[in-house]
Amino acid sequence: MTEGEEVLCRPPRTQALWVFVGLGAVGAVVAAGRLVYSGEWADWWVGGGLPAALLGVASLHGITLRVSADAYGVHSGSRLRRRRSVPWHDVADLRVHIQYGRYGEQYLRVDMLLRDGRTRRLPLPVSGSGTDLPDFDATLDALRALHCRYGEPQSDHLAVISRHTAGRGVAGPLVLCVLLLAGAGLAAWLVPVVGATKEAWTSAVPCAAGTPSAERGECLTSLDSVIERTEVGRGKQASRLYFAGGRPLDRLTVSQEAAEGFRAGDRVELTLWRGQVRVVAGEHHVWREHFTGADSVAVLAALLALGAGWPGARLLVHRRGRRLADDEVLPSVLPFLGVLVATALWLVPLCYLHPTGPPASAGPLAWAAAGTAGTSGLLVLAWRATRVRAPRPVASDEAEPRESTGEDVFLAARFLESTDYNPNRFGTHIVLGDGPPAVVPHPGPGRFAARPIPVRRLTVGSVRRPRGGDGDTVPRGWHVAEIDDAGVPVRLAAAPGDLRRVLHALDAARASAPATRPVVHELPRNCP
Repeated sequence: MTEGEEVLCRPPRTQALWVFVGLGAVGAVVAAGRLVYSGEWADWWVGGGLPAALLGVASLHGITLRVSADAYGVHSGSRLRRRRSVPWHDVADLRVHIQYGRYGEQYLRVDMLLRDGRTRRLPLPVSGSGTDLPDFDATLDALRALHCRYGEPQSDHLAVISRHTAGRGVAGPLVLCVLLLAGAGLAAWLVPVVGATKEAWTSAVPCAAGTPSAERGECLTSLDSVIERTEVGRGKQASRLYFAGGRPLDRLTVSQEAAEGFRAGDRVELTLWRGQVRVVAGEHHVWREHFTGADSVAVLAALLALGAGWPGARLLVHRRGRRLADDEVLPSVLPFLGVLVATALWLVPLCYLHPTGPPASAGPLAWAAAGTAGTSGLLVLAWRATRVRAPRPVASDEAEPRESTGEDVFLAARFLESTDYNPNRFGTHIVLGDGPPAVVPHPGPGRFAARPIPVRRLTVGSVRRPRGGDGDTVPRGWHVAEIDDAGVPVRLAAAPGDLRRVLHALDAARASAPATRPVVHELPRNCP
């Protein structure tokens, strides 16, 4: 809300928070009374009242939270937190930061970019739905007006930081990449250990008579026992066998199928190896402990290493776009995902068949060499596909293809604003050809529902790469043209080649229109 020279932001909805404040007060009273009466912290009433009290405190903080701005700067605080102020001369710019929920919902927040490079996020205003957006925009405009009047903004452009822009943090991908690589390294270290254990179990033989006790761990020892009862687990619960008299052990964790196959009173033969029961053999069912092979662990190590390539690719693309503006969209990492999938097609089978490394035979070595060469070639292609392409100037000496008479060409392009020729942003293509350029909601054929573009009103400005404020509907490889529509700024997005083609067609249509002197308006500044 704006009041003269001051902007004041309060939480939009506080009814539910007041309910939590009341529950917290009741919980605090109950916990304090119970603690005084019993003197014990380990009490159900105390354990339930304290979390309720903490929830009430957090809700009270949210209710009393205030963010205000005046001629001095921006102030934020609540009844439970002291007021913090940032003067306008320390604020370099105001930005919009988009946060994403679990189900794809978007929350708009305001960030202050400080002169020292740090970023401070304001707790208010917040927009989480379409109904909150007008109030959010009005408050943001008021804050930017105060900043322009009493501060020194770096630019009059409003930067929007989304999940695809260069200004997004990389802490999450970095942590995920490190964890996956650590898991891959641990799995690779376990490959020879697991392989040796399984090989020792496979080659173990029954202990001979007179074998010393110290050496009986490496041979097989047989004992007779009786099952006292079984416990069949449901879902993720463990299934167990219980033995009469607790001999040689009280219980043994087995599979659900094994617990269902044995019955109480069954006489079984137990096989021990390295001090543990490995086989339970009865008259109607036999359970054997499963030993993981080196091939499975090697495959797991390969999959973890390949999985680390996905966040690693995000880090690489972010590093390559370090010179871009914070709100410019980075290239897609999908080409590197294709490299990872292609690598998995040859690396995973190789790790399964040769977990400890390819042998000296020619076949596996050729397999590994061919796969490595293919991956290297795909990496080069992915590197080229994800390079940052600067937009070419609108005016170019390159000859543009002319549309043949009587044949319409439909190009994927869309205006990002709702206009009279693009109502409700319905257009998905622009048709060029025999008739005037028009916006259509389909890829053709035919000009059904076409809206002619008023070329005489349009003045083409600059062409740029996509930004966070353009929305997720603009593919990352497209470019955006800034156009003045009789004083109203509009944006036209399309693939680089298609965009040049459309702009040249608009220029040709304007040149062939009846001679009139166009009215050129300067694009309005965001700062008043």
